[in-house]
Amino acid sequence: MKTLKQVFLVILLIGTCTRLTAQEKHSEQMVIPLSEPGKPASLDVHLLTGSIKVIGYEGKEVVVQVQVDSSKEEDHDRDDEAQGMKRIGHSGGLDIRAEESDNMVRINSGTHMDKMIWLTIKIPQNTALIKVGTVNGGDIDVSNVSGKVEIGNVNGAIKATGISGSVVANTVNGDVVVKFKSVDGSAGMAFSSLNGKIDVTLPADVKANFKLKAGKGDIFSDFDVDVDKTKPTIQSTNEEHYHQIKIDDWVRGKINGGGSEIMMESTFGSIYIRKVK
Repeated sequence: MKTLKQVFLVILLIGTCTRLTAQEKHSEQMVIPLSEPGKPASLDVHLLTGSIKVIGYEGKEVVVQVQVDSSKEEDHDRDDEAQGMKRIGHSGGLDIRAEESDNMVRINSGTHMDKMIWLTIKIPQNTALIKVGTVNGGDIDVSNVSGKVEIGNVNGAIKATGISGSVVANTVNGDVVVKFKSVDGSAGMAFSSLNGKIDVTLPADVKANFKLKAGKGDIFSDFDVDVDKTKPTIQSTNEEHYHQIKIDDWVRGKINGGGSEIMMESTFGSIYIRKVK
């Protein structure tokens, strides 16, 4: 039978007559035991506003440090209907929840746009799957972990270092920087950013098929890439009210004889493929 453990962290931020200062922050910690300590775990974390840092360590529990900046509460628009009245505060709260079931840990928060959240999560190094995502105002940093890593961001950068396994990392506004210790040769990987560079460091002996596109940037590599020199594929569509010509302008190539596909795409940035020194 599946077991379900829940940990709730409720941080109440209730205004008083004294406004909160920009330096005022609240910090709390959650410790989440695993159902089967020592066996591979999975982590799924999603925030609306905030930054996430995930660190692999030698322990057997998931430790979550939560820091909340409530200083944005004083930035609320003025209320035109409150002229002549004294403001006595802005009530609010924050709910961070963690659920654990069969070594799967899920962490999420409510939709509190006026509070910046920082999560620092320590997880056992032998984690099988890590899924991390945030939307507004924060970066994502994952380090010293193994397994399958999936990272999604919108308005922030992505950094993943000391990775053993595979990574899929996508953001809209920010750089994507990934450094591997070792690569799962059976897994495909993808890295993309609209407004940012793609910078990936791979082991010297990795075998891969590259699919690369840098719309407004350039592509650089430490590896000797066997580039496919065939002409781009052109697709033409001509209908009564619709006409389109589409050119497949991806750069394709192989390193060390080829292997699983690694896709990298940046619209307004360059691509850097580095070799572990």
